[in-house]
Amino acid sequence: MPIPEREQIRIPNSELVFDRRKVLVVLLVPLAMTLMAISSVNVALPTIQIGLDATSADLQWVLAGYALAFGVVLVPGGRMGDVLGRGTLFVVGIAIFTLASIAGGFAPDPLFLNITRFLMGIGAGLNSPQVNGMIQQYFAGHERAKAFAMFGLVISASVAAGPLITGVVIELAGPELGWRFSFLLNGVFGIISVIMALRWLPFETERVRRALKAAGTRVRQKVDLDPVGTVLLSAAVVCIMMPFMLQTWWGWFLIPGAGGVIALWVLWERRYAARGRAPMVDLKLFRHRNFTLQTAISGIMFIGTSSIFVVVALYVQGGLGASALDTSLVSLPEAILSGVFAMWAGGRIMRHGRSLIVYSLLAFIISIALTIMTAWLIEIYGISYWWLMLPLALMGFGHGAMGSANQTIAVVDVPNEDGGVAGGVKQTAERIGNAVGNAMITSIYFAFVTMGATMALTVSYVTIILICCVSLGIAIVDRRQQGPGVMEPITGPFES
Repeated sequence: MPIPEREQIRIPNSELVFDRRKVLVVLLVPLAMTLMAISSVNVALPTIQIGLDATSADLQWVLAGYALAFGVVLVPGGRMGDVLGRGTLFVVGIAIFTLASIAGGFAPDPLFLNITRFLMGIGAGLNSPQVNGMIQQYFAGHERAKAFAMFGLVISASVAAGPLITGVVIELAGPELGWRFSFLLNGVFGIISVIMALRWLPFETERVRRALKAAGTRVRQKVDLDPVGTVLLSAAVVCIMMPFMLQTWWGWFLIPGAGGVIALWVLWERRYAARGRAPMVDLKLFRHRNFTLQTAISGIMFIGTSSIFVVVALYVQGGLGASALDTSLVSLPEAILSGVFAMWAGGRIMRHGRSLIVYSLLAFIISIALTIMTAWLIEIYGISYWWLMLPLALMGFGHGAMGSANQTIAVVDVPNEDGGVAGGVKQTAERIGNAVGNAMITSIYFAFVTMGATMALTVSYVTIILICCVSLGIAIVDRRQQGPGVMEPITGPFES
C-alpha cells in the first residue's frame, strides 16, 4: 500500500521513503514498556520478597536502582542521540532494557535482580530522550502536537495498565512465577520493538553519514561527547535523587554537595563552549523561554502530582482496608479520561496550548480539593470509597491536556539538532521532581497517619495543592505575556 504524501519521511540524498505513522508506533511501544516497568513493579514487590527472600532494603533498591539509572542517563543519552544518531541509540536502549528484563525474570537472588533493574534503567534512559527528539525531528506543526497527544495517551494507558496486567499475571501464574513472567513479558515486547525499529525507523543521521563516506565527501569530524560534563551532571543528579529515594540519615548530606557539583558543571560547560567545543548541554538551551518555563512548570508539578495516587493507595488500601485490585480500579477512570483528553487536546494546542496548561493545573487543584471533601464524607457519613472515582476522574483532564500541551510548547523553538538533549533535560527535571515528591508527600502522610488516614490524606493533598499553585502561577504569567497559544509556528524539515 502506497504511503500518503503527507505521511512520507524522505531522507536527503536518498530514494528511501518512510511512513511517519509507523515511526510513531515504533517510538511509543518502548515508551509504554519503560513506563510499565515503573508502575507495575509495586504490585510485584510482595511476591518478589517471598520468592527471593528479599529484605526491605533489597526491595527499596528494586525501585531506586531503576529510577536512579533512568534519571542519570537521560541527558547523556539525549546528547549521544543528537550526535551519533537517534535511531541507533533508540535501538541500543531497547536492546539493553530487553536483555536486562529477560535476565531479571531468571534472577536467583535479590542482588542479581537489582543489577538487572539498574541495567533496565540505563536502557530506558538511553531510549527515552530519542522519542522526544525524533517526534520533534519528523513531525511538525499540528502533526507534532497530535504526536505528543499520542505520547500523552500512551503514558496514561501505561501507568494504568501496568499494575493491572502484572496483577493478572501474578494471579494466573501464581506468586512464585507471576512476577518472573511479568519481567519476561517485557522482554517479548522488547524483541518485537527492536524488529520494528530496524524495519521502520529512518536512521537519517546514520544513513547520511554512510552516504557521505561512500561518496568520499565526508569531512572527518571528531565526535565530542563532553565526558567531564557528563560525569559532573550525572554526579549532581545522583546527589539530588539518592537522599529522597533511600531516605537514610547519611543521604541528606549529599544535598549540599549537589549544589557544588551543579556549580562546577555550569562553569565547565561555559568554559567548554568558550573553547569552541560542543558541551553536553549547551546552556543557551535555557535561553529558549518556552523550554525553560515549560520545564519548570512540569518539574515543579511533578513534585506534587506524582504522589497523588501513592496517597490514594495508602488511604484506600491501608486506611480503608480495600484490596489492591479495588485500589487500582478507583483510579482507572482517571487514567482512561487522561488518555481521552490527551487526544482531545492534540488538535487545540497550537491555538490554545498555554490556556490548556492553566486550565489543567486548575483541574488538578479542584480535583484534589474535591477528593479531600469526599474523604471526609467517607469518614463522617460512611459512604463508599468508590465515590472517590468521581473527583479523581476530573484529574484526567489535567493529566491528559497538560502533558501533550506542555511537551509540545517546550520544544517549539528548540533546534532539531538539540531535540534529544532537550528531551533529556526536561525528563530529568521531572524524574527529580518525582523522587522529591514521593519522598516528601509520603513522609507527610505517615507523619499524620496517627491522627487518622483521612487527616493524613488531607495534609498531604493540601501540600500538593500548594505545589501545584506554584506551577499555576508560572503558567498564568506565561499565558499573559505570550498569549493563549503557540505564537511561533512549529517548523521542521518535514513540514507538510
